[in-house]
Amino acid sequence: MLSEHVVEQDVAMLPAAVDGEREDRPSDRYVVAARRDGEEDGLRLAVPAGALVPRVTYRVSGWVAVQVQGGGDCDGDGERSHVVRVSLCLDDCGVEGECRRIDCGAVCTGVAGGWVEINGTFRLNETPRGTTAGHVHGAPAGVDVKVMDLRVFAEDRKARFRQLKDKTDKVRKRDVVLKFGVGAGVAASIVAGAAVRVAQRGQLNYRDADALLDFCDRHGKPARGHCIFWAVDGDVQQWIKDLGRDDLAAAVQGRLNGLLSRYAGRFPHYDVNNEMLHGRFYRDRLGDDAAALMFREAARLDPGAQLFVNDYNIECANDPNATPEKYVELVDALRRGGAAAGGIGIQGHVSNPSGEVICDALDKLATTGLPVWITELDVGEPDVSLRADDLEVVLREAYAHPAVAGVVLWGFMQGRMWRQDASLVDADGTINEAGQRLVDLRREWTSDARGTVDGDGNFRFRGYHGTYVVQVTTAAGKTLKTFTVDKGDTSLVVDMAN
Repeated sequence: MLSEHVVEQDVAMLPAAVDGEREDRPSDRYVVAARRDGEEDGLRLAVPAGALVPRVTYRVSGWVAVQVQGGGDCDGDGERSHVVRVSLCLDDCGVEGECRRIDCGAVCTGVAGGWVEINGTFRLNETPRGTTAGHVHGAPAGVDVKVMDLRVFAEDRKARFRQLKDKTDKVRKRDVVLKFGVGAGVAASIVAGAAVRVAQRGQLNYRDADALLDFCDRHGKPARGHCIFWAVDGDVQQWIKDLGRDDLAAAVQGRLNGLLSRYAGRFPHYDVNNEMLHGRFYRDRLGDDAAALMFREAARLDPGAQLFVNDYNIECANDPNATPEKYVELVDALRRGGAAAGGIGIQGHVSNPSGEVICDALDKLATTGLPVWITELDVGEPDVSLRADDLEVVLREAYAHPAVAGVVLWGFMQGRMWRQDASLVDADGTINEAGQRLVDLRREWTSDARGTVDGDGNFRFRGYHGTYVVQVTTAAGKTLKTFTVDKGDTSLVVDMAN
């Protein structure tokens, strides 16, 4: 198939498997898949036999572009952009002509645009029995697909973690000086709180929500408000779908008035209109300003709450509807509509995550200047050891990135989670390997310093941001003091006499 459709233009043969990191700059040498018959027609690059090892995370990385045969800034159907996908094809099914395909990554690229970077990941549970190839495809017939520097390589997670530890030290720590009048032995440890989500069912009966929020308040646990509206058609109640435009607008205003007036000041965060990159229910029925109106009204009714956009697949590079660039465009559109977007939520329902792909997404979202939260984190993987490794990838990338302000787990108990094979605690209450990895990371990210003041009456340490409890030991006995280490580039000086 491809031998009939590949045209080389100043081409160097591209390697199918490459060890190490990708180059930051494109090589300007590419292959064109031309005269394509359909979306499955494209470029296939064979992976050498034995090159892929089971249980190892591999990156697929390269650059793609599209062009219309004969030129022009749109195709015969008037489309100006197309989705290009990269997949791994495994001819191991035993049926001639058939293969198993693993979708790795996808991007949306303009016909008249330039090169777009494509990224993705995959992991195999067993050694492939047949031939294996990378497959770049996706645009319709009549559109040429250009591919440059396509690489497949194993991720070195240990090396990445070493880099992240240095990055975390710069992002999450600060030098602290405790000033004393007399010599003392000092111990310091961070006390951290965990956010607990509250499920909002979209019903007028608030009894369960009231009870859960009261529970959170009693235990000093902040709760996120998820969500006021849902943009995806399949998640909208039928009675709402049956409303005409005017009645729907009134229902939206009634929902805002009822919910935010009832809980004003109690939720620090709201997800206003969930998953707007994947749904257009209110926009299609109330106009392009519908989401901005929701944000404006929510800000008026509860001005102290941070109002979030919230969506999925932002960090995985395999959903052309949910690229970081499209998320930034959504935030910019809300701002133009006068919406007070206060934060960006990436849900974080991940499988086989790539640290560098996550970091790239966070870098792009950080250009908005808004805090980023991972709002619904779970890691789906049947092998609990790999699940622990994958969870560590996500948490280390998040904690090392200055734009990330928080992480919320989307459950932890086996049998009581939205996704299977994602638990941190087994049904009998035993913390499994993935849960223990979280415990270990929290311990690593806890500051514990002990020592004696110097001749100037100072005790110095470098600690993580957060609230500290200090035990001060003198001849007169022991006392406890509390202070907070916030972000800052200069040393924090704490006068322990006050």
